[in-house]
Amino acid sequence: MNAVVGRGKCAKAAVGASKMVQAAEHKGCRTSSNSGQASCGSRAGQGDLPTEIWEKVKSHPCYSEEAHHHYARMHVAVAPACNIQCNYCNRKYDCANESRPGVVSEKLTPEQAVKKALAVAATIPQMTVLGIAGPGDPLANPEKTFKTFELVAKAAPDIKLCLSTNGLSLPDYVDVIAKSKVDHVTITINMIDPEIGAKIYPWIFFNHRRYTGLDAARVLADRQLLGLEMLSERGILCKVNSVMIPHINDGHLVEVNKAVKSRGAFLHNIMPLISAPEYGTVFGLNGQRGPTAQELKALQNACEGEMNMMRHCRQCRADAVGLLGEDRSAEFTTDRVMKMDVKYDLEMRKAYQDRVEDERAAKAAASKEELGELAGAASEISLLVAVATKGSGLINEHFGHAREFQVYELSTSGTKFVGHRRVDVYCQGGDGEKDRLSTIIRGINDCHAVFVAKIGGSPKSNLIKAGIEPVDQYAHELFEKSAISWFRSYLDRVKSGEIQHVKRGDASIRQKAVISAA
Repeated sequence: MNAVVGRGKCAKAAVGASKMVQAAEHKGCRTSSNSGQASCGSRAGQGDLPTEIWEKVKSHPCYSEEAHHHYARMHVAVAPACNIQCNYCNRKYDCANESRPGVVSEKLTPEQAVKKALAVAATIPQMTVLGIAGPGDPLANPEKTFKTFELVAKAAPDIKLCLSTNGLSLPDYVDVIAKSKVDHVTITINMIDPEIGAKIYPWIFFNHRRYTGLDAARVLADRQLLGLEMLSERGILCKVNSVMIPHINDGHLVEVNKAVKSRGAFLHNIMPLISAPEYGTVFGLNGQRGPTAQELKALQNACEGEMNMMRHCRQCRADAVGLLGEDRSAEFTTDRVMKMDVKYDLEMRKAYQDRVEDERAAKAAASKEELGELAGAASEISLLVAVATKGSGLINEHFGHAREFQVYELSTSGTKFVGHRRVDVYCQGGDGEKDRLSTIIRGINDCHAVFVAKIGGSPKSNLIKAGIEPVDQYAHELFEKSAISWFRSYLDRVKSGEIQHVKRGDASIRQKAVISAA
């Protein structure tokens, strides 16, 4: 077995406190002495980060919450093999209506992957990132993974390269990752305690040997933390994904958060367990539940004091294409792509992205101006609102057509992105489905209002009965500016006695949503 850095106290002794601090600073994270919260991550703006870090994250939809409204990503499924087994994973193929990690409709060769990347980039100029996230583990398929990166880097040098890994083989490939100009690596780390890890991972395959139980979890945790540390030392931005599994690792993830921060992680993404029984996972079949919306939010808030959290993750398929929250992979099947006459116009893409940056600047200025109207307002009230949007930071989706709602927290400090809620599409063929409306209401039950471009009379009245205010007067306007304006009005109504502010209940996280009639 390769030499590894031990877990917990052993790891800290080996690395040393000063080295950990240097790793964090090297990544561009600055920590407030008062709160302990780093001024980097998904909410960071240009003024918060060193120039070289800002250039890496400003158009990466996974590393920047604000960028995900404007920029798209694609995953190429060139890595089918995996070297560990997770109790929350079942890697089925040909599941076009599912949206979860490990699922693909077709696997690609590196040559097919680069043709698809060029086709997508030519069609979707806001596509800025190509990632390899499976359907297995990229580093369990190193030849295909790095051949794909090599071909894409030559054909489309403006596209950022990204990979997601379970971290078992990571220390062996850090140098290759750096030479391949991969600037972003995501590592899934669900535990640092083998007792907990043994409940999540039945086995791993490492150095030509299968490990099980505590031995498997111990090797995996050591390798993950060592790989993270090695990447941080080379200036490669690292995001850590953790799956929140109630009553198994939910409380423990606070310790995971501290451990990955100390080793230079740039961002921590705590995701809800997907455990619907029909997916056939061990957890799904044994009845392990996923977290509620408020349980997830509470854990993310508890960890945010240590480092910045990613809250806009969509737990994407391994062949996802488009903006986060949408999937255009059906437009780019291998058969279609191979017939395309692709013209990759680098100048056109640059011009388009320059316009996007102008739009972002205008949006930020408008929100800042509106936020100024809240200056001096004295209120302890904070609340959640849901937004129906197609992207670009606009309220531009009909209530009945929404596949998800983005949820924000409003307070006198402004707006804060909390997460997204996947829902059943309410309107099918022009008619609303009453049963689906009830699932939508359960999905945003913790929200005081829902912002939409348009809404019909029936869902509007049902939302009001449920205590959720439908807001359609800001159709096609910038959300943050509109939300602050609405919140000022809400505070005025509370102050005047017109309405009474009450706390909302919890909401369900929809694990499976009907997105089409098919």
